[in-house]
Amino acid sequence: MYALVEFMGKQYKAEKGALLKVDKIDAEPGTTIDIDSVLLVSAETVTVGSPYVEGAKISVTVESHGRDGKIIVFKYKPKKDYRRKKGHRQQFSMIKVGEISA
Repeated sequence: MYALVEFMGKQYKAEKGALLKVDKIDAEPGTTIDIDSVLLVSAETVTVGSPYVEGAKISVTVESHGRDGKIIVFKYKPKKDYRRKKGHRQQFSMIKVGEISA
């Protein structure tokens, strides 16, 4: 059984016991969150919502927080002595999918 969910503007495939890397959530590790914006549920049959499946809900637990690797942003214009170098590390949260109820 799996479900497609929309969470914080992005879509994820959620299966029971799966770990998902999402944008940082303002919640302590161990906190349980219910997500009710379920787009599709696949059990014995496939149920597609328009846009969301009525009564479907996913329970997730926040496991940990972290930061991704560094991404280098480098801009330049040839022959003009213009160079800008900047780094970025995106923060994320790891969540574990618990119960999928349709």
